[in-house]
Amino acid sequence: MVRRYLVAGNWKMHKGVSETTAFLEQLLAAKRPRNVDVVVCPPYISLPAAAMLLTRSGIGLGAQNVHWESSGAFTGEISAPMLRDLEVGWVIVGHSERRALFGETDETAAKRARRAQDEELTVIFCLGETLEEREAGATMDVLRRQAGVLGDLDPAKLVVAYEPIWAIGTGRTATPAQAQEAHAFLRAELAGQLGQEAANTVRILYGGSVKPANAAELFSQPDVDGGLIGGASLDVPSFSAIIRAAAHLAAGESS
Repeated sequence: MVRRYLVAGNWKMHKGVSETTAFLEQLLAAKRPRNVDVVVCPPYISLPAAAMLLTRSGIGLGAQNVHWESSGAFTGEISAPMLRDLEVGWVIVGHSERRALFGETDETAAKRARRAQDEELTVIFCLGETLEEREAGATMDVLRRQAGVLGDLDPAKLVVAYEPIWAIGTGRTATPAQAQEAHAFLRAELAGQLGQEAANTVRILYGGSVKPANAAELFSQPDVDGGLIGGASLDVPSFSAIIRAAAHLAAGESS
């Protein structure tokens, strides 16, 4: 089946309210292809401003994390109902930076994802191996372990993002063949947990130094359904160029 391309921008700890407003006004003013889904994930503080601009725009709004409880004594956390109040429809869960720097585990990521889906948020669930794990030949073992929690999630509200940690913010990028190998493996894992029909519908994004120059080659792989974009999503021309690359491929598939 043909899955619709998705290009999601993870802004990380960049862009306050005024920068977010300026960026989105410029993005909305540009001619945007309609055959690609687009999501932007600003910092929490900028979500209200983004929501005001993106309502009925066709561009999705995502958060970068979510807690597994609806409320409580969790200083610094944000709940799924709070995100829904802001008209947020997407959330990133399990990003490698959350795992490496803030103690996220497979189990806590799964709890966050389940709670988000309970509130009708679509989860972008991140996984990927370190350079040491890849060089040790352990990539598939790591992906199998991290993907082991996906069987408890609703595939209708799930996107998987393969992000080799050694390629995030380093300028290094997995080759198209490496990306396809990992994505095909993950789709097979999804099929084992959710059934082949569901696995065929879940989009698997590649993340790791995606740029306008390499987006088309990466997205042309049969199991790569778009990208979770970091640094290149902070600049409207580069983000737009990646969206156009996906749109060009989508137009070719539908012709």
